[in-house]
Amino acid sequence: MRTTVTLDPDIAARLQRLATQRGTSFKAAINATLRAGLEAGAPDSKPYQEVTHRLGVQPGVDLTKALRLAAELEDAETVRKLELRK
Repeated sequence: MRTTVTLDPDIAARLQRLATQRGTSFKAAINATLRAGLEAGAPDSKPYQEVTHRLGVQPGVDLTKALRLAAELEDAETVRKLELRK
């Protein structure tokens, strides 16, 4: 396949040196470099596993309503700040 690619000057120079060292064409150096990069892919790693801890929630604290509690605390802080301005 024929295509046009714009290379940064430093990359073009490195590819030209590689082609010269290997005694191949510029095209062959580009193809070999791209092939090696694509075959390398992402390293195989273990799936991420979340570390959990017990929260020791106090009796009477319902965490299923945490967003409502956060909103109420934020509202209370806003009211406190507004009262200080008077």
